[in-house]
Amino acid sequence: MIRATFKSLLARKLRLVLSGLAVVLGVMFVSGAFVLTDTLGRSFDAVFSTAYSQTDVGVAAKPKVEVSEFEGEEAAAPFPTSTVDKVAAVPGVAKATGYVSTDGARLIGDNGKVVTSFGPPQLGESWNPDDELIELREGRGPTADNEIAINATLADAAKVTLGEKVGVLTREPRQDFTVVGIFGYSGGRDSLGGVQQVEFTPPVAQKLMLGETGVWNGVIVKAASGVSHDKLRDDIAAQLGGDYEVKTGQQLADEASGSLKQGLSFFNNILLGFAGVALFVGIFLILNTFSIIVAQRTRELALMRAVGASRRQMIGSVLIEAVVIGLVASVLGLGAGVGVGALLAYAFGSLGGGLEMASVGVPAAAVISSFVVGLLVTVVAAVLPALRASRIPPVAAMQEVATPDRPLTKVTVAGAIVGAAGGALLALGLSGKAGGDWTLWTILGGVLVTFIGVALLTPLISKPVVGLLGRIFSWSVPGKLGRLNSGRNPRRTAITAAALMVGIALVTGVTVLLDSAKSSITKLAENTINADLVIAGVQSGPRPPTFDPAVLGEVKAIPGVHTATGMYADLGTVNGEKQYLTAVTDVDALRDVYRAEPSSGTISSLGPDQMLVDSSTATDMGLSVGSRLTVQLSRGEAHTYTLSGIYKESDLYGGFVMPEQATKDFAMPQPTQGFIQLDPGTPVSQVERQVDRLLADSPEVSVADRSKFIEQQTSGFDQILTMIQILLALAILIAVLGIINTLALSVLERTRELGLLRAIGLRRAQTMRMITVEAVVISMFGAILGVVVGTGLGAAVVRALRDDGITELVLPWSQMGLAVVLAAIIGVVAAILPAIRAARLNVLGAIAHE
Repeated sequence: MIRATFKSLLARKLRLVLSGLAVVLGVMFVSGAFVLTDTLGRSFDAVFSTAYSQTDVGVAAKPKVEVSEFEGEEAAAPFPTSTVDKVAAVPGVAKATGYVSTDGARLIGDNGKVVTSFGPPQLGESWNPDDELIELREGRGPTADNEIAINATLADAAKVTLGEKVGVLTREPRQDFTVVGIFGYSGGRDSLGGVQQVEFTPPVAQKLMLGETGVWNGVIVKAASGVSHDKLRDDIAAQLGGDYEVKTGQQLADEASGSLKQGLSFFNNILLGFAGVALFVGIFLILNTFSIIVAQRTRELALMRAVGASRRQMIGSVLIEAVVIGLVASVLGLGAGVGVGALLAYAFGSLGGGLEMASVGVPAAAVISSFVVGLLVTVVAAVLPALRASRIPPVAAMQEVATPDRPLTKVTVAGAIVGAAGGALLALGLSGKAGGDWTLWTILGGVLVTFIGVALLTPLISKPVVGLLGRIFSWSVPGKLGRLNSGRNPRRTAITAAALMVGIALVTGVTVLLDSAKSSITKLAENTINADLVIAGVQSGPRPPTFDPAVLGEVKAIPGVHTATGMYADLGTVNGEKQYLTAVTDVDALRDVYRAEPSSGTISSLGPDQMLVDSSTATDMGLSVGSRLTVQLSRGEAHTYTLSGIYKESDLYGGFVMPEQATKDFAMPQPTQGFIQLDPGTPVSQVERQVDRLLADSPEVSVADRSKFIEQQTSGFDQILTMIQILLALAILIAVLGIINTLALSVLERTRELGLLRAIGLRRAQTMRMITVEAVVISMFGAILGVVVGTGLGAAVVRALRDDGITELVLPWSQMGLAVVLAAIIGVVAAILPAIRAARLNVLGAIAHE
C-alpha cells in the first residue's frame, strides 16, 4: 500500500508542486520571522556588549517617571557632581567618570531638515577624551562651547564635513556649532548600532541635554584590579542609597539588549500573525487539491478496496501523501525563510543607520515551527478528503460516475452554527467583557471562526451567485460553457473562492475600520478645532516635534493675528497614577481653540499652582474643584497643585492641563503645537507665509491651515493600511495558486470531456476562453464574498468603537470596486497555464482517456 501511495504521488508531480507551494510560502513567513529576530537579537547583543565593555559598574539616578518603550522616551534624571565623588570614594573603585548621555540631540543637515533616525537614538553626550571605545577619524574633540564632534554615521547621513557650521536641536531651541571632529569605533565601525551621536563639551552637554550645569546623568566606574564587579556594585549601591540604580556592565548590556528584543518580539508576532493568515488560506488550497484528487482516483481507490485494502489503509494512503507534501514544503519553506530573514535583517541594518549584523543563524524555534506548522497544516487539510476516500465502496470501480454531488444540508447547518459562534465571540471581544488579557484573542478567534462559518456556508450560495456572474460572459458558447463549469461543483467552487475571500475580506475590513477612524477624527477636528493656522509636525519617534517658544511671541506681533497659543506635552504621575499632561501658554485662547466649556469651577485662567482636568478623568479619579494633586513631572521634584476647574469631556482633547510655569520640568520644555486665530478678514495665506519664515530654525514642524493640519495628522492611517495590504498580498497570492490548482486538476479530470468538445468543433481559442471564464467567475465570486464579509466585520468593529470616538462609518466603494476588478484580472492570470494545457490536448487521446 505504501509503495502504491508513493507511485501515485510521483506520478502527479504538478499536483505535488502546487499543493506544497502554499505551505512553502506560509512556512517561509514563519521561519523568516524567527531568523530575522534571532539575527537582530544577536546583533544587538554584540552592540551593547561593545558599548559597555569599558564599564565595570554603571551608576544612574532612578527616573522621576518610569516610561515604557510604547509610552515614549524616558527622561534622564540628573544628579550633582558630588555623587561622582561619593562613588570614587568607595573602596575598590579605580576610577569614576561622570558623563552626560541622553536621547534628543537632532542635527540639521545641509538641506535644512533634521536628520532622521529609523529606530536608533540620537544621543547628545559630553565629550570624554579618555574614552577607549572612540577612534577619531578626523579633527579633534570639542574644547569650546560652540564646537561639537559627531560620529561618522551622522556625518554621512547629514552630508557634513569637518569645519562646517551646523544647527542642533536639543531641550533648547536651535543653536549653531562648528564640527571639529568626526569619530568612529574599532573595527572600522561608524557607530554602535546605528546610533547618531553629537558630542559637546561637558558644560554645554549638561545645559542642553539636562537643563542645568554641574550635573551628570551617569557614572562609569572602573574597578581596581582583582575587585569583583558584583561586590563593587553592591558596595556603591549601599553608599548611594535607594535613589540610584547601580548595575554591572554586563547587566547594563543585557538589559539594553533585552529591552530591544522585547520590541522585536512584538514585531515578530505581527509577522507570525500574517503567516497564520497565509497558512489558513493555504488550508483551503490543500483541502481542495486532495478533494479533487480523491474524486479523480475514485475507480483506482475502489479497485484497491476490492482487492482487500481496508478503510484504515485508505485513510493512511491519503495522509501519507499529505505528510510527504508537508515535509517537502517545510524543508523548502525553511530554506526560503532563512533567505528572506537574512534579506530583511540586511535591510533593517541598512535603514537603521549601518547596524553591524551578526551572521545569519537558524534558531531551533525556526526549524521546529517550520516542520510543526508545515506538517500540521497539510495533515489537517487532508483529513476530510482522507475520510472521503475511505468511504468509497468497491462497486464504484465498475461505475462511470464516481462522485455524485452530495446534499448541502449538513454543511449548511454546520456553517450556520459555526458562523453564529464566530459572531458571538466577536461580539464578546468587541464589548470588552472578555477581560483585558483575553479581549484581543477573543476578537481574533471570533474573526477566524466567522471565516470558517462563512466558508462552510459558501457552497449554498455559490451556484446561484456564480450562475448570475457567469451570465455576464454568456454571450458566446465558450462563455456559457465556462459559466456551467464554474457552477457544476458548488463545494469545489466554494473552497477555491473562500481562499480569495479571506484575503480580500481582511483587506476590506481593515480599510473600513481605518477609513472610518480617519473620517471620524477629521470630522471631529473640523467641528472642534477653532484655529485658522496650526503649527505642528508628524511624530515618527519617541519624541514629538517641538519648536522655539519665542516664535509664539513673534507670531502675535504679525498684523491680523488675534491670538497665538502654544501647547506642551509630557508624561507624569498625578497622585501616583501615570497620566499624560499638557501645559498651555494661554488658557483662555486654548478654551476657544478647542471650544471647551466649563463643567465646574473656572477654566479661564491658571495660577502657577493650579490645574484643570476633564470631567471624565475627574469622575474616574474622584476629583472635584479644590482637590489637591501631587504631580511628579519628568524632571524636578514633586509639586502640589490645586484643581481650579473641570471642563466638559471631549473626544479630541482631555486630561490634565497645567500652567506654563510647569514646563521647565517637562522632558521637552518646548511647545509641540501652536494654534493661531486671525482677525476677521485677514488672509490666511498671507499670515501663513510669514509664520513659515519664523519657523526656519524649527525644521521639525511646519505651519498649515486647519484642513491641511488634520490631513497631516491622519496620514498615518494611510501608511498603516499600505503596510497591511502588502503583508496580506501573500494570502491573496496563495489564493491565486488555489485557482490555478483547481483549474489544472479540473482540466485533468475533464480530459475526455474536453476531447469530445474539441471533436465536435470547439476551437483552441474557444477552449482557452471557456477555461478563462471559469477562472474569472470563481475569482470574482471570491472577491465579492470577501468584500461583503470584510465590510460586515469592519462595520461591526466600527459600531463597537462608537463610544471611543469612531462615529463615522465609511465604506471604501472605490477600493471595493477595485477589488472585484482585480479579481477578474487575477482570474485571467490564473487561467493562463490551465487554458494552454486544455487547448493543447490531443483530441483522439483525450477521447480515449479513462
